[in-house]
Amino acid sequence: MIFPDIFQTFWQNVLDTTYLEVIAVLLGIASVWYARMENILVYPTGIISTVIYVFICFSAQLYADAGINFYYTAASLYGWYAWTHNTDDDKPLEITVNTKRQQWLWIAVTAVAYGLIFLTLWIFKKDDPDYMNSYLPYTDSFTTAVALVAMILMARKKVENWIYWIITDIVAVPLYVYKGLVFTGFQYFVFLVLAILGLIEWRRKYKLRVAEAGA
Repeated sequence: MIFPDIFQTFWQNVLDTTYLEVIAVLLGIASVWYARMENILVYPTGIISTVIYVFICFSAQLYADAGINFYYTAASLYGWYAWTHNTDDDKPLEITVNTKRQQWLWIAVTAVAYGLIFLTLWIFKKDDPDYMNSYLPYTDSFTTAVALVAMILMARKKVENWIYWIITDIVAVPLYVYKGLVFTGFQYFVFLVLAILGLIEWRRKYKLRVAEAGA
């Protein structure tokens, strides 16, 4: 039975989880919650979570994952600065949407990032046919590329950041479950729910601001 197996794996993952990882997971969830609320606490909670994951991944010799979390930390520092400083018009950063040109630009950036990440995986894993002949390098590259762009869009308070996070989470949930990391898959399922709520909330705030500006 697949569901008892998944539950058993999930419970074993919980038992094997260190206190440090639990803290990182809880802070990660809190960070997404604060992002949904457009609360600046998204960044201190997120930074602590990703710093912990850098340490965890480095200790486990998962150097690529450690590097990604280092990027998340740096992007969070940039986002913290952007959210707390006025724009060039001397106004606080507000929720906006991308223009069509910006939409295509970020799609292109995602595609380039995907290609570079996949190339990096191929260089380091080309002698592992089991890995390279599976779907894992494609999905890992995809979710990482989309998440990298999502971090930048969130730092700029773009509504579309939530769409990128939703896409990332939809792919990540079954990916981690398949890998046997059911606890992490559950975490990304929570992220998915919060990302959907975040998209609804940020769209509402954007439409309200536009309506007030036009009144």
